[in-house]
Amino acid sequence: MVADVPGFGTSNEFGLAICELREALPGDDSVSTDADELERHGFSLYDYHPGVLHSVVVYPLTTDDVVKIVNISRKYRMPIVPYSGGTSLEGHNRGHASGGICVDMSGMDRIIEIHEADSDLVCQPGCLWVDINETLRQKGTRLQLDPAPGATIGGMLSTGCSGTNAVRYGTAKGEWFLNATVVLPSGEIIKTRSRARKSSAGFDLTKLFIGAEGSKSLSKATEAAIEVLNQGVGIQCVELLDDLFMAATNKYGMSLRKWPEKDSLFFKFQGHSAKSLDETAAVVRNDQEATSLWADRKNALFSGLALLEGDDGKGWSTDVCVPPSNLPRLVYETKQDLSEIGLVSTIVGHVGDGNFHALLLFKTDEELEIARHAVHRMVKRAIALDGTCTGEHGVGIGKKEYLYEELGYGTVELMKTIKRSIDPLGLFNPGKLYPDPPGAADPRST
Repeated sequence: MVADVPGFGTSNEFGLAICELREALPGDDSVSTDADELERHGFSLYDYHPGVLHSVVVYPLTTDDVVKIVNISRKYRMPIVPYSGGTSLEGHNRGHASGGICVDMSGMDRIIEIHEADSDLVCQPGCLWVDINETLRQKGTRLQLDPAPGATIGGMLSTGCSGTNAVRYGTAKGEWFLNATVVLPSGEIIKTRSRARKSSAGFDLTKLFIGAEGSKSLSKATEAAIEVLNQGVGIQCVELLDDLFMAATNKYGMSLRKWPEKDSLFFKFQGHSAKSLDETAAVVRNDQEATSLWADRKNALFSGLALLEGDDGKGWSTDVCVPPSNLPRLVYETKQDLSEIGLVSTIVGHVGDGNFHALLLFKTDEELEIARHAVHRMVKRAIALDGTCTGEHGVGIGKKEYLYEELGYGTVELMKTIKRSIDPLGLFNPGKLYPDPPGAADPRST
């Protein structure tokens, strides 16, 4: 039994909260304390940060259901953690030490309205972006944000996601989200702004909730990509893939072709006409090859695991981001570090915006600790190069200890002040994003 954490309710109060949740939410499957469900929602196969199981998992179907859950959470001072696509890599979905409510948004997955004349839509937070794009494809358009295929709109907004198209279309922190309907810790429902494309009417509160979480040839490949970008070529995305990633892709065996096992660049070009594209590149000649090429990139996690023999291989996936001109140095020094410690790792990067992902492979607990320290050095290296601890994955538990160094004490304290003003009881996803002050014993324990 985990001891009750001061500031939150007692175990008995949490029991009463669960009973009240069963009364408030319709359906036999809306509230679960099943051990398998708690395990599935509290841990991830590709997330190795500390955490405990939630006390209960609930499945709202409407905004009113969410309000009921939040009110019960507040009444019994019970932590509440949202769960959407379950693709987080930095511990966002971990339970709090005192227990709490995990709110699974998978039942709120509908596209409510599509406004074709305005090129926008209204959807629920559990919508998968791939499902949205399948619907939009039939109308001749698409959402250009492209994170992991399992990501949902709610998670994409909360982490400020991007993806391979960021070099041309930006990130979730741009103008992709016009507004959001938000249930505050008080139980109040607010809409952050209207559907107008621009507004000078006060703060843009939507932005407040977005993100609320070495080989020499490889360096040369990165430099080459940046040079192409600087020449004004019509590039939609450009991805850096190291030699080990290309070998892993071949070993995984899902590609239509065998790739040279060398440091590589994948480009996707965009132009106003077929002629302009032909003048730019002549690499992939049909839709099937193009789809296969980018599927290889999206299979990065599973193809990387293919480098380890047997079924017991694991991978720690992480990301950092620096100004594009500093990316060659960051990638080179990281590859050199990983080679020196003997850790197998693939690297892929969004060259256009200086963001790269590393998949550190391991089998034993000892190798896991080696990977953990390697990630720490990678983050420190990125921050020293005027970068960030995370370009896409978010902060969660795994990166919060770096925020004071990256942003400065005053900035982090201002963020925490805003958090406290909205969530004075600290019930919403406690222990994530906001670090303890410098000098605290364990920055990941609360």
